[in-house]
Amino acid sequence: MAGNDENRQIDVPDVLPVLPLRETVVYPMMVAPIVVGQERSVKLVHEAIASNRLAALVTQKSVERRPAQPEDLYSIGTMATIHEIVRAPDKTMRVAVQGLERIRIAGWVRTEPYLVARIERMPELEEAGIEIDALTRATGDLFVKLVGLVAELSDELATAIQVLSDPRQVAYLVASSAPLSTATRQEILELDSVSAKLRRLVEILQHEIAVREVVRKITAETSTELSRAQRQHILRKQMEAIQKELGEVDPEKAEVLDLREHLAKLPLPEEARKEADRELDRLERIPSASPEHGIIRTYLDWLLKLPWGKTTGGSIDALRARTVLDEDHYDLDKIKDRIVEYLAVKKLRGQRRGPAPEGPGSREELREPILCFGGPPGVGKTSLGQSIARSLGRSFTRISLGGIHDEAEVRGHRRTYIGAMPGRILQAIGRVETADPVFMLDEVDKLGVGFHGDPSAALLEVLDPAQNHAFVDTYLGVPFDLSRVLFICTANTTETIPPPLLDRMEVLALSGYTDAEKLYIARRYLFPRQLRAHGLEESEVVVEDAAIGRIIREHTREAGVRNLERELASILRKLARRIGEGAPPPLEVTAKDVVEHLGPQRFFDEVAERIDRAGVATGLAWTPTGGEVLFIEASMMPAERERLILTGMLGDVMRESAQAALSYLRSNAERLGLDPRTFQRKIVHVHVPAGAIPKDGPSAGVAILAALASQVTGQPLRNDVAMTGEITLRGKVLPVGGIKEKVLAAHRAGIKAVVMPRRNEAALEDVPEEVRGQTSFVFVESVDELLDVVLPLGPHPGAAEERHVPVH
Repeated sequence: MAGNDENRQIDVPDVLPVLPLRETVVYPMMVAPIVVGQERSVKLVHEAIASNRLAALVTQKSVERRPAQPEDLYSIGTMATIHEIVRAPDKTMRVAVQGLERIRIAGWVRTEPYLVARIERMPELEEAGIEIDALTRATGDLFVKLVGLVAELSDELATAIQVLSDPRQVAYLVASSAPLSTATRQEILELDSVSAKLRRLVEILQHEIAVREVVRKITAETSTELSRAQRQHILRKQMEAIQKELGEVDPEKAEVLDLREHLAKLPLPEEARKEADRELDRLERIPSASPEHGIIRTYLDWLLKLPWGKTTGGSIDALRARTVLDEDHYDLDKIKDRIVEYLAVKKLRGQRRGPAPEGPGSREELREPILCFGGPPGVGKTSLGQSIARSLGRSFTRISLGGIHDEAEVRGHRRTYIGAMPGRILQAIGRVETADPVFMLDEVDKLGVGFHGDPSAALLEVLDPAQNHAFVDTYLGVPFDLSRVLFICTANTTETIPPPLLDRMEVLALSGYTDAEKLYIARRYLFPRQLRAHGLEESEVVVEDAAIGRIIREHTREAGVRNLERELASILRKLARRIGEGAPPPLEVTAKDVVEHLGPQRFFDEVAERIDRAGVATGLAWTPTGGEVLFIEASMMPAERERLILTGMLGDVMRESAQAALSYLRSNAERLGLDPRTFQRKIVHVHVPAGAIPKDGPSAGVAILAALASQVTGQPLRNDVAMTGEITLRGKVLPVGGIKEKVLAAHRAGIKAVVMPRRNEAALEDVPEEVRGQTSFVFVESVDELLDVVLPLGPHPGAAEERHVPVH
């Protein structure tokens, strides 16, 4: 309803555009709808939205003057933020504004094309103590009593006034809602102290209540067979018919009639039509100056805006879908096959299934999974959704769920609050103007939970086909059918998605690309798109494959291609500038020119440099942004008391892996040919660099053990070998996840061999054939096999000859 104290800290500009108001006063901290129709006012609103959305709202002294001049306006007004615009059928604009600060016009800057003035902030004088508390309570109690006497005032206003405690908020809410004249409302605004505003409101409310009670008493005493209200209703209908016949319809009545005609054309469900008719009847009775009139009008506008029963998509064509996916995306064959299968099943079920049965549990058979594209940034999750929409001939819309903490953002706000709107789901459906779009819920793994509720719980109803055919937005209060919407989710990781929500999804994993795949994608998709974006022709610019390859290796070490496209755009901007300055095309970019355009190399092959001494191992890790190479360092120092130090911001699971590795080496020292006294009276320190980044998981167990074994034996590990796997106290190497991402990370880092658990061998089928052909894989089941591979002389320092990694 009201704003909060944050609004009172806003900076007030020295100069603001002035929007004259007729028969309306907007107060600070209040949200109110206003109608804008004059050409200069429309221009003012558009330019304000394009800049800082701020305007000074000042009431006219006389409503007859059009357009209003400076002398026609009061000197005291309200600085406000313009929030939303809704175009009405009568070509006017419905604008939602929020009052921020009371201001005074200090002087006029110009009058064309609209009024602009110098303004000064005029904060209210606020007091504290028993007297102001008593005035606040008295005003609230009187207003609650008035609500019971005035039919035009909603009972929700009485509920709202009882929960407010700030005197300033109470004063302005009562002044904006009570049936007051424009002059009286302006008088309340111009009073400097809050206590003076409340005293004046108490006088007005007492007088209004006394008058209403007398009217009620007289009406009750003089009621006849037809009550006064019934007679007025009959006479009003007769007058409307006569005015319509004569072409003299009242503008307010014409507005209601126009709304009725538009709503009558919509295929509204029975419940929605009843609610629309009820609100139209209320709108007809309430004067346009009342805030409740604007609330009802905004609600009806939203009912009109939603695409009830309107669909645009044609029948599903699986062959066309595959063709479009191949045109828009390279590789990703398994993902494309699953999408086509999903669409084919959806088509067959729609053709061979009759109308949905009714009754409890009858829609259980209609459940089908919601696709969720999971993978690192820049691998094409969002563009896959756009391709699906194009293949189906449907509209595409998306909302980002990252950082949402309020359930009302999904399900909508209650109409109790002034300025309330539907949730983001129905807002997006309204924007796309069709009831069957492809709807992408982006960043579903980044939903938050706050004291306003859990938005992921609200999504359960949205994504469940057994429920979303009658989704009820809190703002609308009537069911809307979402069953024809094709929902698709995206996420970087599934670990942070709540289990009940994840249970409704089928996750399709998109991993990173190899260098060769990135080169192909750059040539076929990224480079042509950036040429068009920069107004260049293919004949004007030549970028060699070697140059793109150098950008991939030395400037954009990533799983996806987002940064690669940014770097290509940076080069093309520089070339476009040279052409604009007169350089003759074609301009060529070779591998040597990359440094000139993008600066020095950013990523280096550090593996050989880092693994140059004993106690350092190369591990592989999975992250939401793709695979990463980890360097694990171990050292030992004499001490009075033995202990293990773990640094590098390690999580609990990774700490336990380090404990297990050290315990295994100590308990098996003699069998491994190590001196058992090596660990006595020593501090063992294990560190994982990049200490500001949290790390966790069991897959670094083999790398930690290898680093410790290297430190104890004094043998540096092989610098071309990386490893992953979980270890046990019995010396077993257990399987881990994320194999494809880890292998791709090793390939990007120039590693030639990867050691992994034998039970992960089948996971290599997902690794691109190009990478498998350039990388050696060693599969181990025990720590003994691991140490035989990674230590050049084996676990026994006295071994005679250096070992070599076998190729698999």
